[in-house]
Amino acid sequence: MDVLQFSMIFVGIALAGLALTALIFAKVVSFKNTDVRSAHIARLIREGAMTFLFKEYAILVGVIAVAFALLSYVMHLAGGAAYAVGALSSMLAGYIGMKAATRANEATTIAARDRGERSAFLTALLGGSVMGFVVASLGLLGLGGIFFLCASHDPLEFVKILTCFGLGASSIALFARVGGGIYTKAADVGADLVGKVEMGIPEDDPRNPAVIADNVGDCVGDTAGMGADIFESYVGSVVGAMALGVTAFAGRLEYISLPIMLCAIGLIASCFGMLSSFIIRMKIRHLLHMATYIAIAVFVAGSYAYLSYMNMNMNLFGSIALGAISGLIIGAVTDYYTSGRPIRQLAETSKSGAGTNLIFGLSIGFESVVAPICAIAVIVFISHEYFGGLFGVSLAAVSMLATVGITMTIDGYGPIADNAGGISEMSGFGPEVRKITDHLDALGNMTAALGKGFAIGSAVFAALAIFAAYCEYSHITSLDLQDPLVITGLFIGATLPYLLSAFTMRAVGRAAWKMVIEVRRQFKEIPGLMEGKTEPDYSRCIGISTHAALVEMIVPGLITIAAPVFIKYIFGIHGKMALGGFLAGATVSGVLLALMMANAGGAWDNAKKFIEAGNFGGKGSDAHKAAVVGDTVGDPFKDTSGPSLNILIKLMSMISLLLAMI
Repeated sequence: MDVLQFSMIFVGIALAGLALTALIFAKVVSFKNTDVRSAHIARLIREGAMTFLFKEYAILVGVIAVAFALLSYVMHLAGGAAYAVGALSSMLAGYIGMKAATRANEATTIAARDRGERSAFLTALLGGSVMGFVVASLGLLGLGGIFFLCASHDPLEFVKILTCFGLGASSIALFARVGGGIYTKAADVGADLVGKVEMGIPEDDPRNPAVIADNVGDCVGDTAGMGADIFESYVGSVVGAMALGVTAFAGRLEYISLPIMLCAIGLIASCFGMLSSFIIRMKIRHLLHMATYIAIAVFVAGSYAYLSYMNMNMNLFGSIALGAISGLIIGAVTDYYTSGRPIRQLAETSKSGAGTNLIFGLSIGFESVVAPICAIAVIVFISHEYFGGLFGVSLAAVSMLATVGITMTIDGYGPIADNAGGISEMSGFGPEVRKITDHLDALGNMTAALGKGFAIGSAVFAALAIFAAYCEYSHITSLDLQDPLVITGLFIGATLPYLLSAFTMRAVGRAAWKMVIEVRRQFKEIPGLMEGKTEPDYSRCIGISTHAALVEMIVPGLITIAAPVFIKYIFGIHGKMALGGFLAGATVSGVLLALMMANAGGAWDNAKKFIEAGNFGGKGSDAHKAAVVGDTVGDPFKDTSGPSLNILIKLMSMISLLLAMI
């Protein structure tokens, strides 16, 4: 096949995916809620989420304009345009996904009240699928469009344009993840510390002034933020693989286009997984896993059939299969450490106070790093040695992310179910409805943990693919650990994830303190608030989180963007070696720290919920108070600092690859 034929396949499947997304989106937003109280609550959440998104995007448009001008000057107009398209695609995916999620949350609540658990579950899943399929479809459309326009031209220029597109997605993802993470955790921590610990009122109690901001945070952090994160990994893994394919298989379009073809197959496979959720009758918890398994099975079978049909090197299928199952391995380990036996042990330690809860939670986070990193190391080694070398490793990265349509759908389900519980509680729908939403929320906690594990695992593979491409285009065959330049870069790179984590953790702490003061003030100064006779001033708390997130996200973003450029040029002609060491140090350090934070945070969160279910004294007990303190520390771990590190390592790798080509 020629460039046109390949492009028609890619663009055609992407457009079909967008058409499906449009149909689902139309169904989700067409929901009409006749219940006045729940409609009012849902409107506050929706308006708060969209207000934050528009303010964030207003800042990011300025970032895009500056980057567009700079890249257009350095690499001609095509580079700047590709960057802008990548950035705007990420923003568009976030907007569409957020719009659907903030409609689906109230639809899920009403479905739980009127039609029962399964109907509510499917409603939430349908809302999450908008984000899943818009991410997959827009990514495929952008990559396929660049392939059509540029693949037949100079190979180096083609890779440059691809990298600029990926850089656009990466830069938006960093700000969306950091900003969204600060927003959601400032509200969450403030609501918990005053509401649960000091005032002794339940979670999602409408008397708590920070409760709406907390629900808004679920949307901006776990929907728009996670969507931007996965979109960036999705695009970045393809960019790294195609960059390697151009040098390894010059002129052979079937190999150069293979990463995009895998994404096209993955999008089709995700549709099968999604469809199975509405056809197969089984327990809801198993249904989420089954949808993923079906999508991966269809993807693996489709990839094998394509390689056979095109008479390509079948060794590459080994890397594709390994990459596809690696997400399941990492997810299984994450599930164990965030919802298995360690959680019950952590909950039990809470009986002796917050100190032991914190110590045991940290130990779970540290231990949880070992198994997934060893699994990734083995997969990388086998892929490189037996299934295609560096190109095989990059295909493993693409394969892990190819079924992003269904994996992001399941992850997007989580915040919708969480918000549905909040709306139910604040609307006074009673214990039967809350029991349903709590069960859906418990599944959402599981999917959120799996989603974070998937995001970290995909970040590792994507960063490795881009790092390999950097070495290829910098003509680096090996990094000598006796070279002082490499060692210098290695140590500086290893410190950067800790610096970024310090900034983001401190930002959450500052914003949460402002939230605590405001919530205390309202309980003290608003007559009748504690008795439920007066509605709190939700907008003040929303404003605190919004302002904090938008201000605090700037410095970490600028440091991440500037660091690779500084390392490359401060060392002059030897900068490429120092930058290679820098990327290696940042990748290893960042991945380990991100995994530890994500799993420790998930463990603290679920240990708290285990106690709230009636174990070890239940809500209001000393064990519960200790668990709330642990969860307060774990919240920015798992939802702000940890996820930000995924993007740190990919964005710096993408910038470095671009520096190697200019």
